[in-house]
Amino acid sequence: MIAKLYGRIDETSSDSLVIDVNGVGYLVFASARTLATLGKADDFATVFTQMQVSENDQRLIGFAAKEERDWFRLLTTVQGVGAKVALAILSALEADDLARAIGSGDSAMVARANGVGPKLAQRIVNELKDKVGALAGLGGGAKVAALGGGSGGHASDAVSALTGLGFRPGEAQTAVATALEELGGDRQGEPTLDALVRLALKRAVK
Repeated sequence: MIAKLYGRIDETSSDSLVIDVNGVGYLVFASARTLATLGKADDFATVFTQMQVSENDQRLIGFAAKEERDWFRLLTTVQGVGAKVALAILSALEADDLARAIGSGDSAMVARANGVGPKLAQRIVNELKDKVGALAGLGGGAKVAALGGGSGGHASDAVSALTGLGFRPGEAQTAVATALEELGGDRQGEPTLDALVRLALKRAVK
């Protein structure tokens, strides 16, 4: 199985690219987000791949990061979610946003993707909610989604506060998740937003 390709991007289209690896051109289908991340024709790129095989077709699906590939594999375990729908979801939502949506039960956010109706979005949330935290390589977004439910929405507010101070979303989410875990050890009450942001800031600058 082909797990990764590195080479020169020969051409791109709205849903695929051809990557030249030592003179061999591989046709790789990908989400709009992945295509934008990988670059344009003549750029060199690394593409993580997943082989999709059916009775009438076989194709390579490409991803800019292993995390995105892990999400693709997880999404396609849900009945009614094929490669096309999974890529549409990954085009509409970043991995951390998807983790937050599923972890918090926000099916409306999942339904933003083309071809995903309310019923399918709800099925995706219901089937994957307990699996989100188990995804290898998943960043702080899933932890925030899982831990933030009991914090009155403070987790999301704290992430917004840190990103407003210039931290990258992934850094902010990881710091807030760490702070939530530490403050969660105090059963005297849920952490205030101020306490959460203060501790998250300390963890983010380490």
